[in-house]
Amino acid sequence: MNVLSVVIPALNEENGIADIVERVLAVKPALAEVGVDDLELIVVDDGSQDRTPEIVRSYDGVVLVQHPVNKGYGAAIKTGFRAAKGNLLAFLDADGTYPPEYFPQLCRPIVHSDADLVIGSRMAGHDSDMPLTRRIGNTIFATLVSIISNQRVTDSASGQRVLRREVLEKLYPLPDGLNFTPVMSTRAMHETIKVVEVPIPYSERVGASKLSVVHDGIRFLNSILMTALTYNPTRIFGLVGFGLWVAGVFSAMWRTITRSPASRKDSQLVSWFAGLVLSAAGTSIFATGTLFNYLVSLFHKRPVRQGLFGRPLFNQPLENHFGWMGIGSALAGGLFYVIDVWRRWNTPRREDVAPWFVPATSTVMVLTGIQLFTSWLMGLVLSELTTREEKSSSDLGK
Repeated sequence: MNVLSVVIPALNEENGIADIVERVLAVKPALAEVGVDDLELIVVDDGSQDRTPEIVRSYDGVVLVQHPVNKGYGAAIKTGFRAAKGNLLAFLDADGTYPPEYFPQLCRPIVHSDADLVIGSRMAGHDSDMPLTRRIGNTIFATLVSIISNQRVTDSASGQRVLRREVLEKLYPLPDGLNFTPVMSTRAMHETIKVVEVPIPYSERVGASKLSVVHDGIRFLNSILMTALTYNPTRIFGLVGFGLWVAGVFSAMWRTITRSPASRKDSQLVSWFAGLVLSAAGTSIFATGTLFNYLVSLFHKRPVRQGLFGRPLFNQPLENHFGWMGIGSALAGGLFYVIDVWRRWNTPRREDVAPWFVPATSTVMVLTGIQLFTSWLMGLVLSELTTREEKSSSDLGK
């Protein structure tokens, strides 16, 4: 028997709560047509100072749960989930922006297929009254989640969803604030959870919006990145490292290409050195990210997915080559310095345009080599630890 428990978090929504409650209750016959046998509606009053709870009490069969003080959007939804009795859980906002009439379409992939979480996407083709600034922000966040998770998502912050109760164990913990939904999306993309998006329309809300574009946008961005770091740090560290490496190559080449005969030679050396530092920084950040991946793998007790678009970038993980790459970089930097010292010793009267260039460059190369070698060594140890339990079980015949 499938029972859908719909949770509505409400804060000072006296002007719109009656309409949304009636619309949710009216969808029960349509739910039966897709295999949902019963509907439970739970309204969580999150410390309202108006008539919101009084209006909800006037509806028979609607469960009202009250927070004595405001705890946040996500906290209200989690309270509703704890009070819910259904095997299918859902939520939507109380302001009338999301259409409860689409709950049957959102339930269908779960009831008739193997979906675990169905997101009502406001960005997947249906008509939408979403303001331009929020549309741009949602597009940016959805693109970011898609890049760092290797799965395409069009609306990472949608406030209308249906999920199986049992997947909560994989999704929790989730935040108490408005960043509840983007964190859920990011976490779901990295867990063994099948996510499906269903296009829905979106309407202007009743009353003033409680969402701050700047403040909540920064919170969303921070939440997405921090959540992704707990699953696949190399993806983020790798993107940042690659960006610095590309900037380094551009810096090294730009002054060489644009240099005129009248340009000073030391300006070209400065350009080269800046490019070297940026590339070294990118390499160091990427190497650090691979170590984080091993730590995350230890915590989750499963390998971390790597590569782009579901495919590995290399036949072997790049960190497997850090050992010889580090030794090569350190030796090259040392040799570069020795040659410079020998040259200076044999031509003492020669005046260099930039006497700092060779020592500084060799130092960066040696330090980068040491970073790569130690990362390789630590990776070996962490790799051994990640497979230790599996090997022990095999030896014991389990």
